[in-house]
Amino acid sequence: MPARQSGEAVTVADTEFNARGVRIERFLRSVTHAGQVLIKDGRLQLLTSYGREIDSAPVQSVHASRPWFTDGDQALATVNGTRYRLTLGQRDAAAKAAAPGAANRLLDAIRSARGHSPKG
Repeated sequence: MPARQSGEAVTVADTEFNARGVRIERFLRSVTHAGQVLIKDGRLQLLTSYGREIDSAPVQSVHASRPWFTDGDQALATVNGTRYRLTLGQRDAAAKAAAPGAANRLLDAIRSARGHSPKG
C-alpha cells in the first residue's frame, strides 16, 4: 500500500447496511446459502459468500418488501427486474436471537438510502 502524504484527503464510504450469512433465492432456487447484502454509496449489492456479485442496482430502482405469507426474517427484493427472496439472520439460533428484525433493518436502510424516512 502506498504511503499517504500529509494533507492528502482520505475518502471512506459509509456502509449503510451489511448483512452476512443471507440465504439468497431466485425463482425458488437457491443462489447461495451464506451470501451478503450490502448497501453502500446508494447501491444495493447481492454477493456470494466469496464476495462475487450476484446482482446490484441503485437503491432508487430496487423494490423491496416483506412477504406477507411468512413469519421468518425474510424480505423480497426486485433488482434489475429479477425477484430475490432474502432470508436474513439464519446462521444459527444465537445470531437470530441477537439480531431480530434484520429484514426490517434492511427495508429501513433502503428507504433511508433513497432519502425517505423509515416507517415507524
